[in-house]
Amino acid sequence: MLSRAQGTALSVGAVLGTGVISMPALAADLAGPASLVAWLALIVLSAPLAWTFAALGARWPDSGGVSAYVRRAFGPRAAAAVGWSFFFAVPLGAPAAAAFAGGYVADVLGGGRTTVAATFAGCLAIVVTMNWFGLRVSGRAQLILTATLVVLLVVTVLAALPHARWTHLTPFAPHGWAGIGAAAAVLVWGFAGWEAVSPLSGEYRHPRRDVPRATAAAVGIVGVLYLAVAGASITVLGPAAGDSPAPLADLLEQGVGGPVRAVTAVIALVLTIGAMNAYFAGASRLGAALAEQHSLPRRPFGTVRGNLIFISVVSLAAVAAPIALRTQMLLVTGCFTLVYILGTAAALRLLPRGWSRRGAGLALTSVLGLLVLTGWPALFSLVVAGSAVLYTRLVKIESPSSSSAGSTAPNPSTNPVESLP
Repeated sequence: MLSRAQGTALSVGAVLGTGVISMPALAADLAGPASLVAWLALIVLSAPLAWTFAALGARWPDSGGVSAYVRRAFGPRAAAAVGWSFFFAVPLGAPAAAAFAGGYVADVLGGGRTTVAATFAGCLAIVVTMNWFGLRVSGRAQLILTATLVVLLVVTVLAALPHARWTHLTPFAPHGWAGIGAAAAVLVWGFAGWEAVSPLSGEYRHPRRDVPRATAAAVGIVGVLYLAVAGASITVLGPAAGDSPAPLADLLEQGVGGPVRAVTAVIALVLTIGAMNAYFAGASRLGAALAEQHSLPRRPFGTVRGNLIFISVVSLAAVAAPIALRTQMLLVTGCFTLVYILGTAAALRLLPRGWSRRGAGLALTSVLGLLVLTGWPALFSLVVAGSAVLYTRLVKIESPSSSSAGSTAPNPSTNPVESLP
């Protein structure tokens, strides 16, 4: 069973993930120092969003997570749309996540895009092998990774702060105020993971008491860490913050010196492999569950290994496709934002009147705005969800009976613990 401290650590790890190693640089490139406004906005948004999923998990502990609540509220076709949105985002997101780690490796070894591509190939081979033979990253290993990441971030910020310069905050919005919206759309990548709270709710000793408290603590910790790293990147690195392929390495080198770049490259690789493993494990099993429910064709999606092959092939195609990294990220964040939209809409229907429902309404309004900020890549998520609904209509999936409306559904979220120790 999960203690409150363990739940907090797992929630922090699920959200921080690979985003923290490169998001500050990407946001700074789009908005300059004004990217701090986008960071603050996403942190504020996280509170009602995380609270909504915590409220759902506390009331209805269900390993199916968002999909189970959407199924309960709107039926199997809407749940299939959630599942498809997650499933088809994974092969697009894997190359982008590996590109972040590849930037750190290339920063140490050189080689540019070739090294980045080789890093992705290596990460893909390790993750597919692990999932092919059923190897898992244990809950304790995930906790160690999270603790290591938090310590690294704290040390990096504290060591770099003496080198901060207020003059680096001007000009504040070099790309205009529209850059804040562009940065916010990209930063959704760094905040994906709050939906992982609800599938874990059944693992707590006292879900109604511990889930909200662990979630509140996680929101505070994530918000402080993200804002601290982003602020340090802007004030210490200045205009170079947006051009760095390895911002954490740059900050740590400023404050500590020595062979820190190699250390941060190793940590970036471990974090990326851990995140990719969780996504591939979740997606491969989700695909099989969707096929079992006739929400996907049984071939090639009926088995975990068949899904691994499909995800790997699409991931390799995504690497070869002439799609810019930012566009690739927006395609993925559009899908995750749609999952949030359907999840918060389900919360509005399921939660009782009061602060929880008001929070769900605020979260729904916010994520709808984020989907608009994503721009034309958001159309991809709508196409995926529409295709799911069309497919389920063609195969004539029936609505569940009242006795099975609350049954466990496949989990479309990135669960940081595949099996707890």
